[in-house]
Amino acid sequence: MAVRTIAALGLGLFLAPGLALAQSSGAACQGGKSFDAWLQDFRADAKAQGISDRTLAAAGPDMRFDQAIVGKDRGGQSVFTQSFVQFSDRMANNNRLQAGKAKIKANASTFARIRQDFGVPAGVLTAYWGLETDFGGFLGSGNTISSVTTLAYDCRRPDMFRGELLALLKIIDRGDLKPADMRGPWAGELGQFQFLPRHYVDFGIDYDGDGHVNLIRSDADALGSAAKYIQHLGWRAGEPWLVEVRIPKNFPWERSGLDVELSAADLKSLGVTRADGQPLAEIAASVHVPQGRHGPAFLAYPNFKNVYLTWNHSLIYSTTAAYLATRLEGAPAMSKGDGTPDLDANGVKEVQRLLQQKGYDVGKIDGIIGAGSRAAIRKEQVRLGLPADSYPDNELLAALRAGR
Repeated sequence: MAVRTIAALGLGLFLAPGLALAQSSGAACQGGKSFDAWLQDFRADAKAQGISDRTLAAAGPDMRFDQAIVGKDRGGQSVFTQSFVQFSDRMANNNRLQAGKAKIKANASTFARIRQDFGVPAGVLTAYWGLETDFGGFLGSGNTISSVTTLAYDCRRPDMFRGELLALLKIIDRGDLKPADMRGPWAGELGQFQFLPRHYVDFGIDYDGDGHVNLIRSDADALGSAAKYIQHLGWRAGEPWLVEVRIPKNFPWERSGLDVELSAADLKSLGVTRADGQPLAEIAASVHVPQGRHGPAFLAYPNFKNVYLTWNHSLIYSTTAAYLATRLEGAPAMSKGDGTPDLDANGVKEVQRLLQQKGYDVGKIDGIIGAGSRAAIRKEQVRLGLPADSYPDNELLAALRAGR
């Protein structure tokens, strides 16, 4: 049964099942205040910061607590237990590739202007556009104001989402969107590139010249704003971001990984070559093997590390977005590796548990190979004399099981 809020019930004395617990949890980090008391104080603070009475009245009915949002915020993202190849096959598929090419053609003048203004290639923007919302086709239907209000009261990230809620009100106040327009995913993102409200305020631009920043309905505003944000993250115009390479079998795998930077001369001396036969760029890069030595291999340049991993911290998502961008810019499909099977999610969890028992901080035991897990895996691979590619495989798991 869906949990109803006090606002939905219209009562102050009767709470739906589970709401009392959620609100008391929120009160623990809000000076003991109930949701209603906290909201009253927030509204006063918003008004003191320049939010108009008109905006507060318009947003008021949606500024309510939703226990379902708290549950979703506590959940994990099991999609990222997939391997890079599994995830990219699904997300960077041929349909999305062809649709992206059509979008680039249809918006050629906008992309040309963006390239001149911000230095960001069409493929980079279009890959994000397709992955985030299927080019504006799936924006989400949740009540954004309610979601952000809930997360601002809840204890997990109250300071962050208090700022996001103020930003939502600013968007309404300046006439860019109405409360009814604010629909999206449960975590409060808005528009065709799924900007958080503060990013909407800070980086949203009126790129179609109609006097408003509408990142929901205006393709030009959405694309221009995304380019401005990418530029802000440190995009280096004219430089690559991700390039597929071939790596010799005798490569010293401990020199792979995004934390190891190699000069172009080092890469050449180690036998690393571009898959397409073109010369390596004279820029330092990292050997990036998202699925270990048996899977696809890339060089990751500063644009990847500075921009892609800031846009989304998930290595699988970021690598998929960067790979799709290369395809949209004309690169061929990648080699998927030598066919050696990966550990499944349960196998990865077992590796994480065994590493944790050895004293490593791998974070949550979730089957997701994050930065902590990769660092621990590499250290154990080095200790055991295994190829140190920072990726779990059956050989590592067998060694850990044996207590080596």
